Amino acid sequence: MTMRDMTCCFTGHRDIPQEQIPILEEKIETLLRTLVEQKIVYYGAGGALGWDTISARVVLRLRRELPQLKLILILPCLSQAQKWSRQDQEIYEEIKAQANKIVYTSQEYTRGCMFKRNRHLVDHSGTCICYMTKSEGGTAYTVNYARKRGLRIINLAI
Repeated sequence: MTMRDMTCCFTGHRDIPQEQIPILEEKIETLLRTLVEQKIVYYGAGGALGWDTISARVVLRLRRELPQLKLILILPCLSQAQKWSRQDQEIYEEIKAQANKIVYTSQEYTRGCMFKRNRHLVDHSGTCICYMTKSEGGTAYTVNYARKRGLRIINLAI
């Protein structure tokens, strides 16, 4: 089994209805328990608000029980959270502090740094767990790229 086979990435929308978050957290946890049995233990998240944050927090929570789980943050640039609310920045820093590994795909923000981050997530994964409700935008781009690269796609928005 290759490292890529043992790795799963997350991609999804930033705006997720508040009432759906507990349901999605439960879905992610149930799915991760199944994936761990398939030897998928590395989880890559992009550190964005919304889906990335929800997914990363579930991995970290579940890691207390399943220490073989590893959270790898693939971040687009050093200043990603600069314009976020103070509360969101605190959550971001908390997740970063607990991550097993952090990779920055660019030092500074550029027009393409988010796409670079998304491609990195996909290029190092064999499975992609997404929350996709729209057929355009960054999430759709990433899921389509993952599909072209032969990843198994699991959409929890359905």
